[in-house]
Parts: sequence; structure tokens; C-alpha cells
Amino acid sequence: MHTPDKLSSLADLMAGTAGRILSVELDGLLRRRVLDLGMVPGTQVECIRKSPVGDPIAFRVRNTTIALRSDDASLIKIYPME
Repeated sequence: MHTPDKLSSLADLMAGTAGRILSVELDGLLRRRVLDLGMVPGTQVECIRKSPVGDPIAFRVRNTTIALRSDDASLIKIYPME
């Protein structure tokens, strides 16, 4: 089992690394949209590319590419995959 000290957010993932979603702490319409796109707890997410300035960040979720701002990605908590 993973330990709490390994908890981080999607924004912390480096390109080419993956994590498993623990919680989605977004609110409102963005929360609904992210959940509808398959970013639900237990789902594996891979960071596939980061913009040179940090925004946006592209993630692969269930064979779909989704781009999020780093502020929004920081509100999706994950366990990094080893």
C-alpha cells in the first residue's frame, strides 16, 4: 500500500511518468467536466507533455489526451506510480 508521504498532484508529474488518481478537489463545472472525461479516483493518468512555461500540461487518461492548467492539475491528488 502507498504511504501518505508519497501523495502529490498531477501538476507534480514529470513528462513520461504516471500516477493513480486519489481525489479530485476541483469545484463546479470544471470538476464535472474532469470527472466526465474519466479522471475519477483509481484511474491511471500519464503526463505526456508540459509546456515550456508550465501551462498547459497534457495528460493521457483512458487513451484520451486532456490538457489542464497547472493550477487545476494541482487540485487533483495522486499516488505516483513506481
